[in-house]
Amino acid sequence: MPERARKGVPTLEPTAFRGTDLDRAGTVAVAFVADWCPFCRRFDPEFAELQGQGFELARADLSSESSSLWDDFHIEVVPTVIVFRDGRTIFRADGRYGHGLDERDMSAIVAAARSPGARAT
Repeated sequence: MPERARKGVPTLEPTAFRGTDLDRAGTVAVAFVADWCPFCRRFDPEFAELQGQGFELARADLSSESSSLWDDFHIEVVPTVIVFRDGRTIFRADGRYGHGLDERDMSAIVAAARSPGARAT
């Protein structure tokens, strides 16, 4: 799967997704971010600190407003994190306008990704 690394977290290419599914097995938390977003720039290092928690991390770059991922995942605010298990969404934390994601959201992301009972929706 084509990807490039940034701050230790690989950036997935749009081809890594099939519609709203991720073409990857296992549990992966994907941060949908944009380089022009100040909340994303603040969030990036915090997200990278989640490495080693028992699941994979990846980024999806939405810096281009023409990226199909905006519509495919109905993303209105970045950063947004979607946790996938065996390619299917099991959890989603949407950023809030003028705020982004906070520590509570980070805890919820970790809890969902580590939960053995979380089922794909």
